[in-house]
Amino acid sequence: MHEQTLAIHAGYDKDAMGTMAVPIYQTTAYEFRDSEHAANLFALKELGNIYTRLMNPTSDVFEKRFAALEGGVAAIATASGMAAIFYAIANVAEAGDNIIVAKQVYGGTTTLTGHTIKRFGIETRYFNVANPSEIEALIDEKTKIILFESITNPSIDVADLSAIVSIAQKHDIMTCVDNTVATPILCKPFESGVDVVVHSTSKYTTGQGLALGGIVVERHGLVDLIKDNDRYSHFNEPDESYHGLVYSDLPLPLFTLRVRLALMRDLGATPAPFNSWLNIQGLETLPLRMKQHSTSAMAIAEFLEAHPKVSKVNYPGLKSDANHANASKYMKGGFSGLLSFEVANKETAQKIADGTDIFAVVVNIGDSKSIITHPASTTHQQLSAQELIDAGVPGGLVRLSVGLEDTQDLIDDLTKALDNA
Repeated sequence: MHEQTLAIHAGYDKDAMGTMAVPIYQTTAYEFRDSEHAANLFALKELGNIYTRLMNPTSDVFEKRFAALEGGVAAIATASGMAAIFYAIANVAEAGDNIIVAKQVYGGTTTLTGHTIKRFGIETRYFNVANPSEIEALIDEKTKIILFESITNPSIDVADLSAIVSIAQKHDIMTCVDNTVATPILCKPFESGVDVVVHSTSKYTTGQGLALGGIVVERHGLVDLIKDNDRYSHFNEPDESYHGLVYSDLPLPLFTLRVRLALMRDLGATPAPFNSWLNIQGLETLPLRMKQHSTSAMAIAEFLEAHPKVSKVNYPGLKSDANHANASKYMKGGFSGLLSFEVANKETAQKIADGTDIFAVVVNIGDSKSIITHPASTTHQQLSAQELIDAGVPGGLVRLSVGLEDTQDLIDDLTKALDNA
């Protein structure tokens, strides 16, 4: 089936009542047929619902539908995008290990990998996403995963997926891509050999800023990388916390299964069924919305590129953009609704943000309403001056999340703000 059909139908077999809309299964627990049934579920002899911290029928539909859109084999929803990123790392790395992360990532990912992860005894090594050749010198026998974004937020760089994957495959290391900005509608990382994809579904997926959420998706055949791979010995050895279960021996998608049975079980960053339901509603219109977000963002990028107060526009749809070649290679149907531009200094950038009427000063992205953000003083405020430079976030950078309003109204709003700054 094509994307628009998958977005509406995948993962849902109508329940006994024949409901067209996916029901909200607002329950914490489930009744077992008997004690033997309960024991079989806990022993994985049968598959089914045990407790909503682990699984829920509404979340199950969302997971299956999202996996279908990404072209993955399985997915697990989380309470937030940051939970999804943390689980992807914690599922493979432990004290004494290291991970490799792009310098140009969302500010929350920078603080997680640069500060919080240190307290777990995990070292982070950084590379410039524009120069994948830096990765190889960072790899050793303790390297467990390479993490980067398909479209970076807010520098709007586009990763060379194949180049990074090629290095990772040479060393039998897992790759993980945050595909939040591109969405599975515009970019399919699995087609380039990426192993795991994560999203903040709080953004374009829900589409109206209604629900927090995240998701982890694994590719078909990931077991072939993990099985008998010394880097991932905990997948190949008995898990004493689960009756000696060996994940790589199971005929099931093992990466997301371990997130569910170990990390979700013990850490519990579980999505509420209602939030999964809201994300399902968002998926139904995601293909249509991404086309409009991209069309409007392209028009605004062209307008900004011609404005005398703007020194640089970061949008991969522009032929003048350094990322245009990668974007043309890895994206189809548009270049998303996120763009950024640079003006003279921090003070001018903040005046522009404060001078808009339609664009709201908000730190979210992917909303139906247009958003303007000054990253250096908000989402990336915790970064040092050098970290800001490394992340592509100078003081004069303004980020726009272009919504679904009339495009000319948005251009008029920006014209007024720029003229008055």
